[in-house]
Amino acid sequence: MPRAIYTPAAPKPIGPYSQGVIAGCFLFVSGQIPLDPTTGALVEGDFKARVRRVLDNVKAVVEAGGGSLRDVVKVTVYLRDIGLFQEFNEVYREYFQENPPARVVVGVSSLPRGADVEVEAIAYVCREGP
Repeated sequence: MPRAIYTPAAPKPIGPYSQGVIAGCFLFVSGQIPLDPTTGALVEGDFKARVRRVLDNVKAVVEAGGGSLRDVVKVTVYLRDIGLFQEFNEVYREYFQENPPARVVVGVSSLPRGADVEVEAIAYVCREGP
C-alpha cells in the first residue's frame, strides 16, 4: 500500500498532494520549487541559490523516505527559461556527482508561485540484506 512522506525539512505542499509517496521500492518526490521550508516563501537571490533550495528540498524528502540522493534514479526538471540550462547543470553536478540519475529537462511557460525552476524525482529505496 502506498505511504505518504512528509518532513518539516521540505516545504509544506501548496496543494492537495504529498511531498512524496513510497510505493513498493520506489519513492516518488513531488515537484519541488524554491520554497524555504521554514517561511514558505520563494527564495530570493540568484538562480543558483534557487536551484540549491530546490535540490535541498528534494534531498529532504528522499531522506525522510529512508533514502539518499545516491538512490535517485530519475529526475524531471522544469525551467521557465531554458537558457538557464548550463547554470542549472553547474549546481546539479554538486548534488549528483557519481552515477547521476536519468534526467529530462523541459522548458515551460510558467510554474507555481511564479517559480523559475521545479524538480521532481524518483528514488529506489529498497534495501537488500540485513
